[in-house]
Amino acid sequence: MRVEEIYRRDLNLLVALQILVEERSVSKAADRLNLSQSAMSRVLGRLRSLLSDPLFTRQGQHLVPTEKALSMSRALDEPLGSLRQLLSPLDFDPKSCDQTFTILTTDYALQTILPFALPRIYQEAPNVAFEFLPLQDEHLKEQLTYGRADLAICRPIYSIEPLHYETLGRVGVSCLLSKQHPLANQQMCLEDYLNFPHAMIAISDGVKALIEQALENEPKRRMILRAYHLEAALAIVDTMPIIITVPADLAYLVSERYDLVVKPLPFHFTPFDYSMIWHPRCEHSPAQEWLRSIVKEECGRLIAKRVIDMGLDAEADTTALPE
Repeated sequence: MRVEEIYRRDLNLLVALQILVEERSVSKAADRLNLSQSAMSRVLGRLRSLLSDPLFTRQGQHLVPTEKALSMSRALDEPLGSLRQLLSPLDFDPKSCDQTFTILTTDYALQTILPFALPRIYQEAPNVAFEFLPLQDEHLKEQLTYGRADLAICRPIYSIEPLHYETLGRVGVSCLLSKQHPLANQQMCLEDYLNFPHAMIAISDGVKALIEQALENEPKRRMILRAYHLEAALAIVDTMPIIITVPADLAYLVSERYDLVVKPLPFHFTPFDYSMIWHPRCEHSPAQEWLRSIVKEECGRLIAKRVIDMGLDAEADTTALPE
């Protein structure tokens, strides 16, 4: 198709398609585009005619995009991102930024990493706001691609292509026990670790595969609880002899707060990389470049200090992100 033919098409329809795929709702898409619901329905009708595809089917209150709609949306990510960059002011002023950033994160990062970046963020940009959403490992790409999230902070356990990422630092792992646990006052050996019941929480899901890999020739652990928040495990830590395996810095933070015992893993475990991950559409956004630079600097410095303070092996081989 020649350039002049593109000029005769209503390219605003493609922007509307992207918004519809993100929102999965005619009314929500209408709100974002400042249109009435009936006008948005007419836009959808024109899109269906332009692309010769139904584009969406209805499931309850939500629209389910067809393969054609998803394919078009993916193809539009890069050109629309470039247009945003071209049409945005070249100079970004954090003090005048009033954007709401949506960050996917684990409970671990929300408790032990992000709070140390927030003071500087609000000092430089007092009008920004944040929405923190639970990260779903299996759907990380979908959350960043279609869920309008700006950034994820985690150790992914599935392929993240074509997402972009940057390593923040290295994280070790420790065990939490109640002071009433039979192992509280003695050294924990590998047999102990395998025989006592375990609680696994979502903040450790990115670590779970690494632990299982380290124990691949050993009997399976008995997992009696899996939950998103650490508090669910802490609710029973004094009533059952459970072992809670969590990132080391969180273990020390929680142990002081809840009067628990921290034990090292009784087997070799290489500290793993924790990263921030984003969709290519966010790559050249001035606001998001600023946000990533602060998260990288402040959180990276914090994690590096903890590696030294906790005596983690800074020379050990890192665990690469999945391709």
